[in-house]
Amino acid sequence: MKTIAAVVVAAGGGRRAGGPVPKQYRLFRGRPLIRWSLACFSACERIAPVVAVIDPRHRELYDQAVAGLGLPEPVDGGATRQASVFLGLQALARRRPAAVLIHDAARPFVSARLVGELIQVLEGGACGVIPVVPVTDTVKTVEGSLVTGTVDRERLARAQTPQAFAYRPILRAHEAAQGEELTDDAAVAEAQGMAVRTIDGDVGNIKVTREEDFVMTRSTETAAGSGFDAHAFVDGDHVMLCGVRIEHDRTLEGDSDGDVGLHALVDAIFGALGEGDLGRHFPVGDSRWRGRPSSDLVAVACAAMAGHGAAMLHADITLICQKPRLAPHQPEMTARVADLLGADVRRVNVKVTSTDGLGFTGRGEGIAATATVTIERPRR
Repeated sequence: MKTIAAVVVAAGGGRRAGGPVPKQYRLFRGRPLIRWSLACFSACERIAPVVAVIDPRHRELYDQAVAGLGLPEPVDGGATRQASVFLGLQALARRRPAAVLIHDAARPFVSARLVGELIQVLEGGACGVIPVVPVTDTVKTVEGSLVTGTVDRERLARAQTPQAFAYRPILRAHEAAQGEELTDDAAVAEAQGMAVRTIDGDVGNIKVTREEDFVMTRSTETAAGSGFDAHAFVDGDHVMLCGVRIEHDRTLEGDSDGDVGLHALVDAIFGALGEGDLGRHFPVGDSRWRGRPSSDLVAVACAAMAGHGAAMLHADITLICQKPRLAPHQPEMTARVADLLGADVRRVNVKVTSTDGLGFTGRGEGIAATATVTIERPRR
């Protein structure tokens, strides 16, 4: 599939959640709620553009929430969710995407795994696919205060977002459905006879609607991860360390830019999430990452954190080398890492040390780095 776009709907008032600002802009684990899903989609290399649909009266809140994500201009929403989705789809017309994922900003815990499975089903020929989770409670029909029957829950499922569709068919379906009141995009598709498939959803992909939902998501735990990386010197004129270019008479070997500091950081993040190591996600020799900046790897790791509903509490990186001299660059490296993580600079620490001439770093053969991160995530 050539191009896949995403529309994130965030034009509602969010009044049921209470609070001084609409729920999509309330802080959750240090980030506005809307930023969690937007960051996840932005980090998925298969998805572009990522278009947010907002109430124009919230533009200042939106700009603050998405700072640093590099998103295109948001789209002004309509009076209903359905109208807002249609406006978002129309805004994609000049891009002509093959498919689109439609998501509610109130679901902050969309995961890269779920996005990947939706895309896979579309590429298999489906016109539409949505994630669903089973109904586990017994469901009754009632009239007033009286039970009138019991529903067979084996035939029921709870629909989630993102919902994925071939672009042209879902655009036409929304055009035809203007003036109707349908509760999700799958219902719009069904009304026009589109076949919609399902995949297993994610019970953690909750929708934040009321104040108690914010309270429920506050049951958290902390986790720590450690990372390590080392690269040898080869001919060159600079090194990249913690996202900063530093002039030197050698450079670091690697498929990407050889940034051992960021590689150790990414290794530590995956460790804290329980998702293996750097090599599992970015195998040596994988052509997709050849020549890419290591900041792209950090973006993937941050998307994984967003998918787990995790937030960075602290990151500590140690760079180990004899040369070049790194102390003058520490403030810049610290600020750059904080920017890549979307974290306050006070949550990041970059240290530098030598080995007093011992080992391969002491002999000037390369640079090594270690990292330790502490994250907060929903209690398992």
